[in-house]
Amino acid sequence: MFKRIFSIAFLTTFLATAQAESPTPIQVLLTTDLGDIRLELYPDKAPVTVANFVNYVQNQYYDGLIFHRVIQGFMIQAGGYTPELSAREPSGSSIVNESTNGLKNEKGTIAMARQTDPNSAKAQFFLNVVPNWSLNARNGQPGYTVFGKIIQGTNVADKISRISTKAVGPFANLPETPVRIIKAEVVDSK
Repeated sequence: MFKRIFSIAFLTTFLATAQAESPTPIQVLLTTDLGDIRLELYPDKAPVTVANFVNYVQNQYYDGLIFHRVIQGFMIQAGGYTPELSAREPSGSSIVNESTNGLKNEKGTIAMARQTDPNSAKAQFFLNVVPNWSLNARNGQPGYTVFGKIIQGTNVADKISRISTKAVGPFANLPETPVRIIKAEVVDSK
């Protein structure tokens, strides 16, 4: 646990320093079975969330996981299950909710999935395939933390959102044909 906290603190400091030196956001490439999705992350708006996500990317946590919750006209969610539907437990603790950072759950944004506790996000994330205003912080109530957006591959996210789904055990919206994140990696922004 201490190692995880130290790692997040180090990454947050590193990202804050990198942000001060260069205004360039961090980019992550998700290579999926249906194509590539390139994300741009904003450490200046959600430093803890970006550091957490980048840590999981750099430790290959997302590699081989599936989009396990796909709802057309809403969002696609990943970051927790293998194609065999085995849970991959995140190594870290829950992170603080940063949903009041000014970023909104617009079409093409990436946000952290969580439980009812606003500070329960760990590794699961979702991509909004439509504007989801009900997920934003409002009236003093926390929402779902947006920490970046899709800059290439919105068509891939849309394609994933249109896949036929089925109910299997606790999964109400599981794609009939699994869509994996083959690899997630931090990439050069040029």
